[in-house]
Amino acid sequence: MRSLFAVATSFALSASLAQAGTVRVEVVDVDGHPVPDAVVSLSPDGDKPARAIRPVTRYVDQKDQTFNPYVTAMHPGDSVVFRNSDEIDHQVYSFSDIARFEFVLDTGESSKPLKVDKTGVAAVGCNIHDRMLTYLYVTKDPDLVVTDARGQAHMDGVPAGHYMAHAWHPQLRPAITLPIQDLTVAGNGDTVLRFVVAPLLPDPRTAMDRTHPGM
Repeated sequence: MRSLFAVATSFALSASLAQAGTVRVEVVDVDGHPVPDAVVSLSPDGDKPARAIRPVTRYVDQKDQTFNPYVTAMHPGDSVVFRNSDEIDHQVYSFSDIARFEFVLDTGESSKPLKVDKTGVAAVGCNIHDRMLTYLYVTKDPDLVVTDARGQAHMDGVPAGHYMAHAWHPQLRPAITLPIQDLTVAGNGDTVLRFVVAPLLPDPRTAMDRTHPGM
């Protein structure tokens, strides 16, 4: 009986994996330049059962007076830990609707895990060093990635089916409608997802005087 159960379980798992594919993501601007730090997420259509998402802890480091990574993609219920790898203190804060906090991190110190339960965007800065800025992007979409320096990323194990694909970047102009497109994910294969976005606003980390959108 146990052998039959093991075989049935193995078969069900294999069938499930066969119905999932890999989505290869690329985000570029209108001139074809790669767009790093873009969040791309997939929203399944209404007839798909909700997938359980296990909460995880993300880490944002502070080194050379820079938050790394610039953008962190999260699900509601995930936590974030801020680490100070600089030889100076940092005062980390956010006044965003989804996450409000403020604390000082001494050299080599890490914050307690900060749980984020709401969806949306939190802009996080440093009260001591104005150019320091990072973003937490929180969505219920089960599949999400952040593009690398080449503007690329991939999602593995995405169940086959129809999705709405969303793209977001902190430097997209506010007046522009966020990019969205239909996507059909093939089972047991690769699906290519390419976004072409409008020119981005200047990087706020390069300016001494900047606003803090979302704070």
